[in-house]
Amino acid sequence: MSAAGADRPDSPAASSAAFERCLAVGGVALFPADTVYGLACDPSNRIAVERLYLLKRRPLEKPSAVMFFDAELAVAALPELGPRTQRALTALLPGGVTLLLPNPAERFPLACGADPRTIGLRVPVVPALAEVRWPVLQSSANHSGGAEPRRLEDVPEFFRATVDLIVDGGGLPGVASTVVDLRRYEDRGGWSVVRDGAVGQAELLVALG
Repeated sequence: MSAAGADRPDSPAASSAAFERCLAVGGVALFPADTVYGLACDPSNRIAVERLYLLKRRPLEKPSAVMFFDAELAVAALPELGPRTQRALTALLPGGVTLLLPNPAERFPLACGADPRTIGLRVPVVPALAEVRWPVLQSSANHSGGAEPRRLEDVPEFFRATVDLIVDGGGLPGVASTVVDLRRYEDRGGWSVVRDGAVGQAELLVALG
């Protein structure tokens, strides 16, 4: 499945199963997050990652987020995180945030770009993909620096013609995730907003103090 023949599953169970199959064979999927449309691939498959970055015209040294569709799986994937940071993840996820976290074990190195000691973590609310158990490398479905796509028709036509799987989520909010730096949260309780987005300061203050 590729080009004009990209698969388009029509139910949540079919979407989740097709999404996992796509990643398992090194494919690239176009999917709806809870903010904007994104591209996803297996974060351990270098060829798939390079293909996704080539589609976006994004340098490989730039990081992308690792996304899970279940918050418990996300926390379990980073066992080195301290209890304070784990509580923060529980308070914020799932939701419209991307969290920058310490990555002392250098997990998911292909997603980390030039800084393998930092990882970006994302857990959206996506009913169509709620059964997906795989972690994915994800990035917004636009050329680097381009407009964030809130509808499938806003995604560049070349992306839609090239990916192996399209999951249609209808219209999305169109505001990218808020990027929050928690790398110093465990020791100092310090955090900062790197990019404003879907989750506001008030909600972050309630969760993080």
